[in-house]
Amino acid sequence: MLPVLKDSHGRAIRDLRISVTDRCNFRCFYCMPQEAMEWQPKAEILTYEEILRLTEVFVSLGINKLRVTGGEPMVRRDVESVIERLAAIPGVADLAMTTNAHFLRGRADKLKKAGLQRITISLDSLTPDRFALLTGRNELKQVLDGIDAALEAGLHPVKVNCVMMRGINDDQAVSFAEFARAKGLHVRFIEFMPLDNGKVWKREMVMPGEETRARIHKVFPLERVKSENLSETARRWRFADGAPGEVGFINPVSQPFCGHCSRIRLTADGMIRTCLFSTVEHNIKRLLRSGATRDDLIDFIVATVEKKEARHHINDPEFVQPLRTMSCIGG
Repeated sequence: MLPVLKDSHGRAIRDLRISVTDRCNFRCFYCMPQEAMEWQPKAEILTYEEILRLTEVFVSLGINKLRVTGGEPMVRRDVESVIERLAAIPGVADLAMTTNAHFLRGRADKLKKAGLQRITISLDSLTPDRFALLTGRNELKQVLDGIDAALEAGLHPVKVNCVMMRGINDDQAVSFAEFARAKGLHVRFIEFMPLDNGKVWKREMVMPGEETRARIHKVFPLERVKSENLSETARRWRFADGAPGEVGFINPVSQPFCGHCSRIRLTADGMIRTCLFSTVEHNIKRLLRSGATRDDLIDFIVATVEKKEARHHINDPEFVQPLRTMSCIGG
């Protein structure tokens, strides 16, 4: 029987998000500033060997789902090699990546052959002008081509994450549903969360997932997709007319799902984060680089997971936004 890594609230931790870099070639306004970022020095970033050593320990404790993130993971040299080595760890049942898709053309096949099973692409607008406004880059064509490359490579399902922001891109909800139907994609609409660099988040900018769903349902009637996976973050819906693709709604602000959270995060600079909104990080890199034994690492991970928060506090008056933004935390 596989071991089960549990927190003090009885939740089984099965999902590890691994950030391999804090760098990105885009400048999405809710994630990175337009001006120069202060990147972590190379010496502070975990090497691939360190990532693999830690991941193997996590997997031995019951983690079976891995997601490689950034920043933009594909800006890190030879990321295919670490994908191949992660895929080879006994006990890994699911290996995915989150990317902006800019580099997928010419590399999606290599990722698939290396062992990547699924891919999630961040895309917040389907029109060139709005895309450029949101990302600081006029490169929507390359991203759409990257999505096609992922489909052609057989990465399945290809998911598209769209952060919905009222007054900024909420008018494109139906267009994204049309996109899902045309390409057979799984589009996920995510409520805007207070993880932005410029502290521009305001509650009135949050577009509740139920409101987004209602807009789509008026044009394309939806049917709920039942799931037995309690830790799944998205509420999933298929198209009632049988068209390919589906839409899902990740509602951390209006409908928190903390009670079933199965995730933990390893940042590019070697910190364990027990929640996206943690205000405390746990430095496993320092232990790793000080000659820690495998048992030392296990004890540290188990003790850290036990400290996982019961829930986030976005909706509480005393909520404090984390100091680090999504590009540093990893998705």
